[in-house]
Amino acid sequence: MTITKKELTGKAQTVLGPIDVEELGITLPHEHFLLDMGVWFDPPKIASEKALAYQPITMENLGWVHYNEYKNLDNVQLLDEELAIKEAMLFKKEGGKTIVDVTNVNLSRDPAALVRISQVTGLNIIMGSGYYVGEAQGEDFDRKSEEEIAEEIVRDITVGVDDTGICSGIIGEVGGSWPLQDREKKSLRASARAQKLAGAPITLHTGRNEGSPLEMSQVLDDAGADMSHVAVGHLDREVYSLKSLLDLAKGGCYLQYDGFGDTVFYSLHLGVYDRPSDIQRIRQIMELIDKGYLNQILISHDVCLKTKLVAYGDGGYAHILRNIVPQMRARGVSAKEIHTILVENPKRFLQFH
Repeated sequence: MTITKKELTGKAQTVLGPIDVEELGITLPHEHFLLDMGVWFDPPKIASEKALAYQPITMENLGWVHYNEYKNLDNVQLLDEELAIKEAMLFKKEGGKTIVDVTNVNLSRDPAALVRISQVTGLNIIMGSGYYVGEAQGEDFDRKSEEEIAEEIVRDITVGVDDTGICSGIIGEVGGSWPLQDREKKSLRASARAQKLAGAPITLHTGRNEGSPLEMSQVLDDAGADMSHVAVGHLDREVYSLKSLLDLAKGGCYLQYDGFGDTVFYSLHLGVYDRPSDIQRIRQIMELIDKGYLNQILISHDVCLKTKLVAYGDGGYAHILRNIVPQMRARGVSAKEIHTILVENPKRFLQFH
């Protein structure tokens, strides 16, 4: 059965079907339950550490893995459905209602598992569509036209992924690198086309450079995307100057801080990048609020590694509600502003137009 754009307008689409946006409640707009990020796996080159690359994470090697996140294969794979359910229930226990799983076709998306997780936990789960970074694409992607890619994304949204009948509710995370690859420009233009056809929101995985968010946004804008329906992600690892943030904000997109809980620096194979503390993230959000951009702010954790889960010693999906909200209150962010960020902004963003 095909869902029409008219039927989706004004709704949000979960893996169990369209719902009224008032049912979304507290929402995490950028997370993962099950995925395989093997595209980023970078095993050590030296003999004494090679064994660590293929060991399951244990208390004995956890410290090494924390500082070498992408050098351990077990860490870049979330494959345990029962563990995903346990971790999701911690978010629900804190009052959370909706999680957007932005795992797409390149990251081992699992629609049936998301349905089961939603049914067991009672959470609304919204599933991603579209394509990740250029390194994850193969010749099959290169052979497709932008029109074909757009049609594929629209089918994910209106008919369902493959033959599952389970529908995506967001385009993304659409991947970008720095500098932006031709494959990624093609993916962005196709995503803009799909947005116009289906009315869906778009969420971006930006490259590791301060210029990437603006570059990706410009490609979408030039392709006719509705920028007020686009979330530019990973800003807390890419954009460090207030001027760059304000330039981006003026385009009307959502400004997504989805790295809450990340405090350790990145593995050097990804380059040399600053990684802010959670307090620095809060301070930058407060600056944006002061400049009048409260209604464009989204926050999340981007749980995509085992070391970000409670079971492996981190905050998991409940970290923002358990730890960040109290810190925001203590620093003067009002209850109304917090509600806007956690509830009202995701509700507007995820609503089909």
